[in-house]
Amino acid sequence: MKILIAEDDLTSRNILAAMSKKWGYDPVVVKDGMAAWQVMQQAGAPSLAVLDWEMPGMDGISVCRRLREQDRNEPLYIILLTARQHSADIVKGLEAGADDYIAKPFDNMELQARLNVGKRMISLQKQRQERERLQGVLEMAGAVCHEINQPLQIAAGMSEILLMDMSAEDPSYAPLQNIQAQVHRIGSLTRKIMQITRYQSKSYLKGHIVDIDQASS
Repeated sequence: MKILIAEDDLTSRNILAAMSKKWGYDPVVVKDGMAAWQVMQQAGAPSLAVLDWEMPGMDGISVCRRLREQDRNEPLYIILLTARQHSADIVKGLEAGADDYIAKPFDNMELQARLNVGKRMISLQKQRQERERLQGVLEMAGAVCHEINQPLQIAAGMSEILLMDMSAEDPSYAPLQNIQAQVHRIGSLTRKIMQITRYQSKSYLKGHIVDIDQASS
């Protein structure tokens, strides 16, 4: 996972970068708030950020506040790094949009634990977003199926009436019977789609498609 590290002190910056890399993160390191802001505007920006409170130009609080003002599609977890330990300062940082804070001088074990919390929260937020997207797709699919079922019912009824008055030897009998079978097949498919409650996929060609039978069971 990418992690943004914004710290103006060279020693602290190097320690943060080395430790996060050791723990399996992919650090993107900058030395001031403006550079941090610019990194977060790029495609594929980190979802986890450690921002030093005191930085030249734009401080960590300002970066944090501006990031929270944006309409972002991807989850973002922000940890403020600060030597300030008064309750009022901590409240100020959290109200600016920080999710957590680490007091300087920081303990490496505490840092790792707080980064892991951030990673876990990002994962949970992404899972929730995926569920919400799936729910939206299912609701739209259900609405489409509802609209399809009305003309299907008419087609099924009309084909049944025509077959009742038609001899099996009539050249149109077999094609009409096939049409009726396909109408029923589509009807069965729309009912299954409307019963889907979870995502279940299966292999198809070189990718995957929804396994309707399993997802609606």
